Amino acid sequence: MRKLSSLVSVLMITAAVAAGSAPGAAAAPGDTVSTTVEKAIADLPVAAEDSAGYSVGKFRHWTDPDQDGCDTRAEVIIAEATTPPAVDRWCTITGGAWHSYYDKKDHTGAGALDVDHLVPLAEAWRSGASAWSDEERERYANDMADPRVLAAVTAAEKRLKGDRDPARWEPSDDSADCRYIAEWAAVKGRWKLAVDSGELAALENMVAECPTEEITYELAL
Repeated sequence: MRKLSSLVSVLMITAAVAAGSAPGAAAAPGDTVSTTVEKAIADLPVAAEDSAGYSVGKFRHWTDPDQDGCDTRAEVIIAEATTPPAVDRWCTITGGAWHSYYDKKDHTGAGALDVDHLVPLAEAWRSGASAWSDEERERYANDMADPRVLAAVTAAEKRLKGDRDPARWEPSDDSADCRYIAEWAAVKGRWKLAVDSGELAALENMVAECPTEEITYELAL
């Protein structure tokens, strides 16, 4: 009977996650969460942020796991091109075109672009990544399994954003706000990161102006 009860419990948890319930402690990496942006925001754990011990070096990033000569940064730039660039064997990128959704600007040539961690590394640290292993932080910093984690955007716009959350920064293009907070909620949900009270209030205020949207993400942790 105990084995049957355990099996039923696992099936119920899996069904709840698939139906969009908040992923609980039993949710495992690879589980899929389907929910609305509003519910995804409401389900994020709330905790005070702590920057103690942070340095960018705690997140090994721009690695080349497939050893094709292009690191993660280059792979994102190539993948997000609206017109594919030429890429040589040294991963030199020439030509191509891109659209930066943060500021609604189009670019020809990769020189005006940078790759942004949608939830910045410092923000991830403050929101729970300080407790991760080195391997988990490296996976986060190079996460291309979910295209919302990393974004090729105007380099100047990334510098304006810095490590700020939605309580302190919004995309320059107002029409990007709804996409931005939906992606923020998905990335924080995917990586089980918390929000602080000011961040939560900003997300709730912004999402009230957005149409109801369904989002799906796969748990990374």
